[in-house]
Amino acid sequence: MSLPLIGQYVTLIRHNKQYRYLWFSQVISQTGDWFNLIASAALVANLSGSGLAIGGLFLARLLPPFVLGPLVGVVADRFDRRSILIASDVLRAVIVLGFLLVRTEQEIWLLYMLTVLQLSVSAFFEPARAALVPSLVRREDLVTSNALDATTWSSMLAIGAALGGLATALFGITTAFLIDSASFILSAWFISRVHPTFAPVEPEPAEQRDTGWQAFMAGLHYLRQHPAVLIIALLKASKALAFGGMAVVEVTFAKELFPLGADGSGTLGLIYVVAGLSTGLGPLLARRFTGDNLKAIYWAILFSYFCLIVGFSLAGFSTTLWLLLIASFIRTFGSGISWVYSSTLLQMSVPNKFLGRVFAFDLAMMTMASSISTLWVGWAKDGLGMSPQQNALMLAAVPVVMAIGWSFFLASHLKQQRTMQQSVNLP
Repeated sequence: MSLPLIGQYVTLIRHNKQYRYLWFSQVISQTGDWFNLIASAALVANLSGSGLAIGGLFLARLLPPFVLGPLVGVVADRFDRRSILIASDVLRAVIVLGFLLVRTEQEIWLLYMLTVLQLSVSAFFEPARAALVPSLVRREDLVTSNALDATTWSSMLAIGAALGGLATALFGITTAFLIDSASFILSAWFISRVHPTFAPVEPEPAEQRDTGWQAFMAGLHYLRQHPAVLIIALLKASKALAFGGMAVVEVTFAKELFPLGADGSGTLGLIYVVAGLSTGLGPLLARRFTGDNLKAIYWAILFSYFCLIVGFSLAGFSTTLWLLLIASFIRTFGSGISWVYSSTLLQMSVPNKFLGRVFAFDLAMMTMASSISTLWVGWAKDGLGMSPQQNALMLAAVPVVMAIGWSFFLASHLKQQRTMQQSVNLP
């Protein structure tokens, strides 16, 4: 009889020391990240209040992974992934201190520039971290580790958002930025104690290496040769086409319709608390029904689109903060399921030597989709005068289209699997 789900997570953390150190670094740095995001959003809303200005902040956070995608994937597959993570944390600790210099509307450009620098470094961190996990845990623990990562992300979102909103409202923006900087240093210390134990990537001798461009093209060629993997690598992007714009909508809801605390920072923190709890709960409950069954996982992803449709639609009819929070809960419940299972499917199916490039592509497409959505919603707010409810209803159409597309892929994929199974069973 299998252990209860919580027991599986506790066992993984307790008995896998290498993964435990990586998990500790995630807990610490992601808590600081939410302090940073809420403080930055509150600062821009306070100094400007423009929908495009708020959208510009999220755009500055989203574009670097897309622009740097061809480079970061090659780096993650060619160099020691642990060293990449440590260097990224140290650099971000220094960059975040620069946010303390932003004090007036005329200095918002500096906030954007520092945000671009911070997220440029983060672009190297995330693919390397995702690609490092299979070398720290057994294959049969991949679903558990990804579910734990998502639960941790959402828990830190809930805790960090709550504390970040409270700290920003009570103590000001400076405190939030200082905490974020310190969190990166502590995260780097934990990562320095990580040592891969399962087939770590060995750097190729210099004389055998392709050029960076050739290595990047080899990654794209792998995706072209494996269309099912390509579709899975685009799952997060399909979700981000709606979620990117919703980040702007949530700031508008918080500042203009349901403000709590200075500049709505309390409301924004509350929205992220609910989203954090729901994002973690989604994969936990989904695993009770799917286990590690691949067919069930594919169906769960379809269910996640249904949650997105309901959540966005409900937000479009929100006239109270409570209704908006319920909408956020349903929407992010589905998002958590999709995120965990798409990452797990990639780690299970992609060879280790291509993992960095595939996850970089995954992140790049997601950030490009988020950028398009963010820019459109920011313009719709200012240029078309659309209310946050109208924007939410507009975004609800995205998961409808994506659910239809995934249904066609699922039908084709399952048919192909049945055909292969029948051929194997033939005498």
